[in-house]
Amino acid sequence: MVDTTPLTRAVEHFADRLRAAPQSRLQRGAAAEALELARELARRAQVLEGLEPRQMPDAGMFAAADQITVAGHDLAVVVPDDADVDEAVRLVEEAQKRAGV
Repeated sequence: MVDTTPLTRAVEHFADRLRAAPQSRLQRGAAAEALELARELARRAQVLEGLEPRQMPDAGMFAAADQITVAGHDLAVVVPDDADVDEAVRLVEEAQKRAGV
């Protein structure tokens, strides 16, 4: 069984930082960065499930934290090995740095 705790922790941390961020920070790109991350995590989960990937819609800057949380947890359910967990954590951490939160 794969330990996905590092992935869920990273996603929750980023989401918490987004929720605490001022609107101006979200508008300056943090929300857009989070949406791109959510779309990539969701795409990876869909591919692993054998589904044709569909793009996650833009639900607005105030939904970005929820979108990365959902996509991250979806990926955690299907991720096959530790290397994939490590790669996903790296994606989350890099996106958080770029978002500046």
